Amino acid sequence: MAVRVDMSLEWQLREVSGETTDQGVREAISAVVAHMHGGSGRKRRGGKELVHLLAMAREIAARAGEWEAVRQLHDSIAYAEGRILRQDFEERYRLFQDGVRDEGNRDFLARTMWATHHWMVSAAQQFLKDHPGATAAELVEHYRAEGEDARFLEAPDDRPGRYVIPRGRAEIAIWLERILRDSRIDVEDPVGAARKIATSPEALALLAADEEGQLLLQAAELQRRSAGLAALGAVVEDRAATEHDLQRALRGQPWIFGGRYVGEAARRRLVPGDEVDIPLIRGDGALHVVELKRAMSLEGKLVKRHRNGWVPTAQVNDAVGQAVNYLVGLDENRDRIREEFGIEARRASALILIGHPDLQADVPEAEISEALRTFNAHVSRVEVLTYKELLDNAHRALGAQKSAGTGPSVPALWSDVA
Repeated sequence: MAVRVDMSLEWQLREVSGETTDQGVREAISAVVAHMHGGSGRKRRGGKELVHLLAMAREIAARAGEWEAVRQLHDSIAYAEGRILRQDFEERYRLFQDGVRDEGNRDFLARTMWATHHWMVSAAQQFLKDHPGATAAELVEHYRAEGEDARFLEAPDDRPGRYVIPRGRAEIAIWLERILRDSRIDVEDPVGAARKIATSPEALALLAADEEGQLLLQAAELQRRSAGLAALGAVVEDRAATEHDLQRALRGQPWIFGGRYVGEAARRRLVPGDEVDIPLIRGDGALHVVELKRAMSLEGKLVKRHRNGWVPTAQVNDAVGQAVNYLVGLDENRDRIREEFGIEARRASALILIGHPDLQADVPEAEISEALRTFNAHVSRVEVLTYKELLDNAHRALGAQKSAGTGPSVPALWSDVA
């Protein structure tokens, strides 16, 4: 996530600096503002360094007992990281219009509430017209269902400027979600998957044609996983692929890492100054960090000869050291992470994906894998894998799912659920 830096943040910092009485706090804020103006041209500079400097200023304020400044600098960090909306931030500190409340935001909210209540009155009149004997409870239930269906708002192509709330669409999505949750189908985001199917007429038509519905859903999920795995394999074999390319290919596919993980965390920056590549959540709620290095484009070797065996090279050890530093930061900030993000970081672990056996054609793949497994057995909380081994594990898992859960009729459906 990009760090936000703009005029609102600068003005807020200047207000904080003007209110504090501690010279050290003022100097720390001045360092933040100087960094912001250190960019090329007239652009303000943000990045991880901005968040780091803000955190340092907050720490200095805490040491000086300037608790109001601590609170305000905490807001500064939250705003820079996108956890406070700009409208709320500007309204909270009255940054513009000489400190007067922003009437534009107030009027926008007023118009929105007026339109909402106007719609509710019209909807109530129509409902009571169609159901003259309806009770108050039935009217409330009608509004609840309408609100749920509003999440699936449609804009028909043949009616520009008009919007339609499809009746009963939310009920279909809830039914699909329950199938995905209660069956043995392993779907990372059942809500998102149910929504996607519920808003697709083609998928609903196929689902309606199947008595149980689960066979089609499982086939669709396996198709998605198979396509995602093939796309990842192509990126891994690309000798020009960067770490960012690999991260993009792995995004949204926690199943590839094994059945212990229930999904990805929404935030990648949990500790100031550190941004993990892929934050996975284990079944016990604990964090698992995936650190990505290059695959076939990796420069150098994975293992080297040492006496009578093979051992990991310096760049593998450097990657492990980086992961260990992440874990140390997570341990030190575990209470704040649990409070702010609801993630358990105390028992966090890490996986490093690096290189490919084909990079060392003169060393048998089995020797490379054995050297890394031996290394992993002696390192606590950190595991090292090649991309080849990750892909092999995922292919075996996918093959087991196909043979165990789909039955012989799946191939006939395969081309229909793309």
